[in-house]
This record gives sequence, C-alpha cells and structure tokens, in this order.
Amino acid sequence: MKHPRRIAVALGASSLLIAASFGATAAQDLVPVSVVLQWVPQAQFAGYYAAKAQGFWEAQGLDVTIVDGGPDVAPQVVGSDPAGPEFATSWVPRVLAVRDPASDLKSDLVNIGQIFQRSGTLSVSWAPGAGPDPVSDTTVATPADFAGKKIGVWDFGNEYEVTAAAAAAGLEIGTDFEKVIQPFDMSLLLNREIDAAEAMIYNEYAQVLETINPKTGELYQPEDLTVIDYNEVGTAMLQDAIHARAGWLAEEGNEEIAVKFLAGAFQGWMYCRDNPAECVQYTVDAGSTLGNGHQQWMMNEVNALIWPSPDGIGALPQATWDTTVQIMTDAGLLTAPPTEDAARTDLADAARALIEGDTTGAGFVKGTVEVTEGGN
Repeated sequence: MKHPRRIAVALGASSLLIAASFGATAAQDLVPVSVVLQWVPQAQFAGYYAAKAQGFWEAQGLDVTIVDGGPDVAPQVVGSDPAGPEFATSWVPRVLAVRDPASDLKSDLVNIGQIFQRSGTLSVSWAPGAGPDPVSDTTVATPADFAGKKIGVWDFGNEYEVTAAAAAAGLEIGTDFEKVIQPFDMSLLLNREIDAAEAMIYNEYAQVLETINPKTGELYQPEDLTVIDYNEVGTAMLQDAIHARAGWLAEEGNEEIAVKFLAGAFQGWMYCRDNPAECVQYTVDAGSTLGNGHQQWMMNEVNALIWPSPDGIGALPQATWDTTVQIMTDAGLLTAPPTEDAARTDLADAARALIEGDTTGAGFVKGTVEVTEGGN
C-alpha cells in the first residue's frame, strides 16, 4: 500500500505556543472532549491519567474526560459513533477491521498517534523440566514447535500475531495444532491444560511470575518459562494508538483540538517514562483494582513498548504498519487495502512541536521491578 499521507495542518500562531502558555486559561474557556480507553483502568493507560492529573491537557486549553473501556466496551465501535467520544485508544487491527468496506460499521476512524512502537504479545510455555508435573516435550520455543500442541489464544482479534507466525511456519490450525481459546489469564497454562498461552508482557506474563511454584514454595522464575516474542518472530502488529473520526477532524477547528489533545497525551507518557511510581498512583486513583506490584511491572513494561520512539512519540513505524496490513490481508480480515487516510502523521508532528523535552527517549533504559506474590 502507499505510505499514510502526511497532511500539513494550518495551525494558527496560538497553536504553536508551548503547553505552558495555556496555563492561565480560565476553566470556562476549556474545550470539552473525551477519550474512550481500550480497557479498564490499569498502567497500560497511565500516560492519559498523568496528562489529566498533571494538567497537561488543561494547559492546552482542553477539559478531557477519560471514559473507561472494558469487556463490554469496544473503543473502536464507541469511537466510531458521531455522538461518541472525540478520541479512542485501540489496537490498530481492530480499527482497520471496522474501517474495511465489508464492515457493517463503516467506521472512518483514523490513526493519529501511534503510542506503542512495539508489540507486547508473547506466547509463553514451560521450559524443559519446569512447571507443574514437568513434561519436557511441551516446550514451545518457536512457532514451528506449535506442531502437535495445544496453543492458547484470546481470539476476538487478539490472536493474529500468533496465527500468522504459525502460518509462516507452514502450520495450519486444526490440522497441525489445536487452537484453544483461553480466558484473559494464565490459568490454562498453570493447570497444564495447554502447552503455550498467549500473554501480554505487561500483564499475563507477570501473572505466572507472581504465582508460587508448588515444587519450590517460591515464585516462578523467568528461567522456568520459554517465551516467543512476536517482535523477534516478525509478525508483530501495531497495538495501542490514538484514533479520531475523519468526519470530526474535517470540521473547522478540530484538527487544532486534536493536535492539542495529542500534545497533552504525549507529555503524559513522557512524564510516566520519567516518573513511573507517580503514574502507578495515578492509575490507582483512576480506579484500578490491580495490585501495586503488578501495576509497577505493567508501567515498566509499557514504557519499554513506547520508548525509545526513534522518530518521536506518536510517530508511525511504517514497517510494522505494513506488516499489520499484510497479516490482516493474508488472513482474509481485510477485503481491500486501507485507504491512505487510515493513518496520518501530520497531527502528531504538530503536537510534538508544541511541547518541550525529550520526545524520543533515546537514552531510555527499562528499569527493574521486584515481582511480588499475587502482584500485591
């Protein structure tokens, strides 16, 4: 496909002021907008909570309401509603699916800010001799090892990286291996009901490490596990991104609002990179029910999916975009390539021009977090 278009935004002089210049904006002059998140409050979204708590959006002249997602909320659907929130965070494949001509939704959502630069998806199995009742031949070290195994996935569009890797290894679902729909936890792996489980590095992977190994009485260790990282396999797909409707963006003044929203969000993620403990607390304050230890793990790993951002936070990594589109096309999930307006980079470029500080995180080094039992 062609590269996503780069459209110059005609911003007024006031829009080019740094965020601090809006600090004196009276509350009654703030522009109200809302954003629906992909899931319930957790550190996966800490940058947005920080943007609100630190006043970055208010400094841009915006009054932002954060709407929780969850199992009953599909942000790509809610965000497609002209009467719904102005912004939505969602995995890119889900948005491309609802944009497809074959979709009943006929969404016009546009990727305007690609927050996660890397995929967090893993497949996790027991290392040889590890896990409950160890059986060494259940280890899944590469997609080729799926053969003859029970491979857990979440389905609902979350499984594409796993199944694409299997296809690249020449394996067919049902013929060469069994695809098992797993819950959003690691219970099937812990109970040895499957040979490998799908996991996010910032969430379910930690759930295993937070569990007591009955053989040792201590927590499971990374060496007890074998991990497939789909960034290394080559089937990684784009995940958390900020979207807005093309129809809304076309209305007068809304591109400028979008730029300010992105600027505040970018600052929030920059703040969480540099102040992870505070951002964990913002997540707790937002209503997260996850334990503090688990939240610290999640914040640390989410930061590593964002930073470094070589072309600046919110930039679109073209190679991963192309892979995402190709995987969906090969799987028959898209009936036509995405149109050129499915993603645009100019708004994120303009947003970075509004803010000061390190927008690339070139020197970022992932921290070390102590794993706690049950994530407490």
